[in-house]
Amino acid sequence: MGVENFLTFLLTAFIFIATPGLDTIFVLNKSITQGKKSGIRATLGINTGILVHTIFAALGLSVLLSKTNYAFTTIKYAGFIYLLFLGITKLKNSNKALKLEEHKKPKKQKSDFWSGFITNTLNPKVALFILAFFPQFINPIQIKNPLPFIILGTTFAILGTIWYVALTFFASSFTQKINNNPNFNLWLNRLSGIAFILMGISIVLANN
Repeated sequence: MGVENFLTFLLTAFIFIATPGLDTIFVLNKSITQGKKSGIRATLGINTGILVHTIFAALGLSVLLSKTNYAFTTIKYAGFIYLLFLGITKLKNSNKALKLEEHKKPKKQKSDFWSGFITNTLNPKVALFILAFFPQFINPIQIKNPLPFIILGTTFAILGTIWYVALTFFASSFTQKINNNPNFNLWLNRLSGIAFILMGISIVLANN
């Protein structure tokens, strides 16, 4: 179906998802302040946004690649640069603490699904990541085919849903772990930073 190195994709995608960031903060805060149902709705909204980005990326790249023979190489090297930048940024920010606040007073229920959906859909970093990351696991012959993008995007969304639902059920303990143990976030950032840099290098080596 055009997908290559699927196990590597699963591992790298999980590292990216599990590294605490804005989505983690959003889901944990919803879970702690408004309960598990709010956390689950926020999770579904965030990962539906991933699918929207996937569809746009698949259709957009298909049109671009049909017009020029150099587009695939350009995308490969753009992916290398972005993943390298992402990795270095993770390493530089590894010492920064990620503070999650627990609120004892429940807030008024809002549309948690749509909050997560809009937040993720309008985040340009998500689009950039998908454009840089997904093509590295697609056979060049199938790069014009939207199906591999849909498969990878759906897999990424399923992984994200499983992870954030787990966080929702262990929200209090996970928040305490991050707040009380600075090394937890430090090593997660270092691990993800190294993983992205190695992925970027492998892209260049594959093209030579």
